[in-house]
Amino acid sequence: MKKAVMSLVWALAALLPFCCCAKENTTVNTEKGVTTMNNTGKSLVVCFSATGTTKGVAQRLATAIGAEFVEIVPAKPYTTADLNWRDKKSRSSVEMADRKSRPAIANAVPNLADYTTVFVGFPIWWYREPSIIDTFIETNAEALAGKTIVPFATSGGSGMGDSTANLQALAPKAKVTAGRRFSASVDADTLKAWAVEVAK
Repeated sequence: MKKAVMSLVWALAALLPFCCCAKENTTVNTEKGVTTMNNTGKSLVVCFSATGTTKGVAQRLATAIGAEFVEIVPAKPYTTADLNWRDKKSRSSVEMADRKSRPAIANAVPNLADYTTVFVGFPIWWYREPSIIDTFIETNAEALAGKTIVPFATSGGSGMGDSTANLQALAPKAKVTAGRRFSASVDADTLKAWAVEVAK
């Protein structure tokens, strides 16, 4: 009987190192090219889209990299008249002429503490980001501290302008990478390759 008990003790002792190792292992998920470890390394794609063009690109990006997606919804939706850039009295013209303009946002965003990289998409208005993007970045500046912000935009031809510098000024404790403009028809593979490279 004593011999049997001792054999059992030795067998359990031999298994102990494997049990400890199992506890120390970290689950790594590399599905769709995104690696998450202990709930860190997660990406979020946030966008404002007045006509749906930027939203389409943003959703394609989120799917391609396995990120979560949220759309910034203005408290007061933009009408076609609001978006008439030829009219200096249109809502968008007035907002963009005032660098302190901060249009209200209707919806809440997810807890930004859950993410390390936040992709921020928008159309180019007057050679920069729309004022409602300033609202989002400025309102969440502290929550974005220590995170990487990756801007991207859609436009018929205008580049990013001073958007990257503007976002960095609004979130000084974050790291804002150089942004990139995409066409409405950009494919998922192109978006994924860019996202992987810029988020390194």
